[in-house]
Amino acid sequence: MTTGDKAKRATVAIGSLSVDGFQLSDGSYRMSQSGAAMAINEPPVYASRFLTSRDSKASLGKAFTDYIPKQIEVEPSPGDRGQTRINALPLEVVSAYWLYRTFKGNKAAFTLTWALLQESLERRFDAAFGMERSESDRNALLAQRLQQTEADLAAMGEACAEFDALREQRARLEQQLHDAGLEPWQLPQTER
Repeated sequence: MTTGDKAKRATVAIGSLSVDGFQLSDGSYRMSQSGAAMAINEPPVYASRFLTSRDSKASLGKAFTDYIPKQIEVEPSPGDRGQTRINALPLEVVSAYWLYRTFKGNKAAFTLTWALLQESLERRFDAAFGMERSESDRNALLAQRLQQTEADLAAMGEACAEFDALREQRARLEQQLHDAGLEPWQLPQTER
């Protein structure tokens, strides 16, 4: 961006989630480093750590080793005073960060990337079959997918909790047998 160029800001709907999106003078899009983290319920420091980690290099290639986000100036919103600057991340970096955090167990990142992946495929199938949907319809469907995935994860967590309780109970019973001088997985001795 040349001096005097400022990024444009717009609210981008991702299902029921709203994020600030930025468009540079060359037409490319960015998200702020803090916005990328907050979208998956994490503090901005997680995005910063990702950018300097070996994982970012593995996800994005050598060009992103110790990637330092470019600071850009944003056009002020009506009523704002002063300058607004953000640490701008290309969408490729935001996507890699969300996917990485999915593998690290962040449920919000998993839910978001799963729903966006489904939407991406659906858009291509819609195009192939001549199906047209409005953006509000797509966002409503995406919001529904996000809620369903969250509910599925909660149910799965409950099912796993039951399994964990059974595993703990089995371990406790095995310990009681050991304490009584018995080997729980040994066949009983038969006397002749």
